[in-house]
Amino acid sequence: MIYFVLAVLFTVALYLILRTYPKYGINNFHAIVFNYYACVLTGLVLTPDLSVFGNVDLSSPASLYTLLLGSLFIAAFLMIGLTTQKAGVTATSLAGNLSLVIPVFFGLFVFRNTTKEFTILNYTGLILAVLALGLAAVRPGTTEKKMSTGLKWIWIFPVITFLASGTNNTLINYLSMTYYEPGTSTVFMIIACSGAIIIGSIIVLWKIIVQREKFELKNMIAGFILGVPNFLSLYFLLKALDAYGNSAAFVFPVYNILTMLVSAAAAWLLFREKLTAMNKVGVLLAIIAIVLLSYQEIGLAI
Repeated sequence: MIYFVLAVLFTVALYLILRTYPKYGINNFHAIVFNYYACVLTGLVLTPDLSVFGNVDLSSPASLYTLLLGSLFIAAFLMIGLTTQKAGVTATSLAGNLSLVIPVFFGLFVFRNTTKEFTILNYTGLILAVLALGLAAVRPGTTEKKMSTGLKWIWIFPVITFLASGTNNTLINYLSMTYYEPGTSTVFMIIACSGAIIIGSIIVLWKIIVQREKFELKNMIAGFILGVPNFLSLYFLLKALDAYGNSAAFVFPVYNILTMLVSAAAAWLLFREKLTAMNKVGVLLAIIAIVLLSYQEIGLAI
């Protein structure tokens, strides 16, 4: 459970850092790209024996697929930003939170990699987790304006964000399970982040050279500050997957709802964000969902 706690804490730290970007006029995309440089450096520091990279074959299917996953990290970030601009914050938040159903579905019915027998209580917990995340994502004053008939196509953006986020998590689970031994989380993440660096740097250079965007040192610094908790959140999420036999059906719902609960508490403490009645129902459902999803593990711990 310690891996869950650490993954959640670093994920919440990530959100809090991102929240400060507008205050300091940070270019989100530039910072996101530089954050992956920090991710790689953090991974190298956490790798006890750097000689393991001498055994990495960059032309192997494992490395190529992992590099491609890294490029999808950037694509997902871009889509999240575009969805926020086109469809609004509420739609983007809902799409990201509800995307957990994709890795859960694949973990249960395609990979069949769950380490425990799912009971009716566990499945009820899954359903409540989805409902809880949806209710918790709704914020006061964020209801979107009704779109005209000619603009209904805009809702394709949340759909793509939903698919991109869910696909990323599913591929993280699949690639780490199929091609990497337990204990090689840093190697996996460093290769993935290298893929993000390659595609992200190309896009940043294009923006600077062609679109005449200004390069600012503060964006690089902001990215490096973001990169450490970003890497550690993924690192400990992979550790949690390892600890529970890559059981995405258990790990991702618990991780998502714990992150939501801690984020809500942090937002209230630091920014005095208030919860609506729907948010409070979502928090209650999330707590019930965690109990139903993990009552077997709770029983063993007791």
